[in-house]
Amino acid sequence: MSNKASPTAEEILAGMRQAMGRVPSAIEKSVTADPVLIHEHMRSRAFAMPAEGVLDEETRTLIYLAAALAGSSHACVQAMADKIVQQGVAPAKVVETIRITRFAMATKIIGDAEPIFAALNSRA
Repeated sequence: MSNKASPTAEEILAGMRQAMGRVPSAIEKSVTADPVLIHEHMRSRAFAMPAEGVLDEETRTLIYLAAALAGSSHACVQAMADKIVQQGVAPAKVVETIRITRFAMATKIIGDAEPIFAALNSRA
């Protein structure tokens, strides 16, 4: 059993500032409202992106960006924009990620419309 103390909320925020350049305002505000929430958020991050994971940080950032775009999460898109700048990710990689996400969303709409296509085809 480890005797290592958990970092404080302020220490976690400082680490986020270092990694991303700034902390998303929602995260800052959440610490004031519920300091325990930041610990759960970081636990979830460690679960999703473990230190021993097989993906490099740049790939993780691009995947996170794609998910944020697809999920329409402005705060997460902004956070990944900050992280992209901090990591120096090549613009071509970012643009390709956006294009792939756009295509995936367009494909989703066609897939979601399948019942509509079936209804239209049944009238023929």
